[in-house]
Amino acid sequence: MTSRARVLEAVRLALGDVPPSERPEDVDVPRNYRTSRPGDPVELFAGRVSEYRGEVRRIDAAAIPATVREICRDARVTRIVVPPLIDHAWLPEGDLEILPDGGMSALDLDGFGGVLTGCCLAIGETGTIVLDGGPASGRRAITLVPDVHICVVRTHQIVGSVPEAIERLKAAAAHARAPLTFISGPSATSDIEFRRVEGVHGPRRLEVLLIH
Repeated sequence: MTSRARVLEAVRLALGDVPPSERPEDVDVPRNYRTSRPGDPVELFAGRVSEYRGEVRRIDAAAIPATVREICRDARVTRIVVPPLIDHAWLPEGDLEILPDGGMSALDLDGFGGVLTGCCLAIGETGTIVLDGGPASGRRAITLVPDVHICVVRTHQIVGSVPEAIERLKAAAAHARAPLTFISGPSATSDIEFRRVEGVHGPRRLEVLLIH
């Protein structure tokens, strides 16, 4: 018997006592798992992001433009793409070229060294940033191609646990019907010899600007 056949047989055995007319919604499933995470979610989030090799900078909102400029200068980024409805108070002045996304192709986006976005929320327990395709997040594509992702996260957007995040995301997902993107650190994977490779599925560098 093949592995596939064994799995399917196990499924058939598990469903053997289920009446053919029964639907999933007919059965009440207890949801008594833990829904909150003890401790300060902000501190937990900052620690987790750092563990994933992301950079966390705690700054005031007024310092966002200067910090974005500093990060781009350090990374030798001269062009960044931003969501079309991004908060213009975040954008630095000077010789950094900043272009709003207008449905650019992947080839067009490859011409940008960085992307600046906000987020929908963040999760302390996992150090995860969630993008929802809204005005602050922008299209999913713009955060997958440039090498540097600068993301503004407000402390009030951080929840403690994944169940808390899912509960808060329910309404947004149903209303917007946009893909939700969960980001935990820079893009990274490992090959068969467990050598870490960064930048395969997204940015090589994640900079989180944590503000009140």
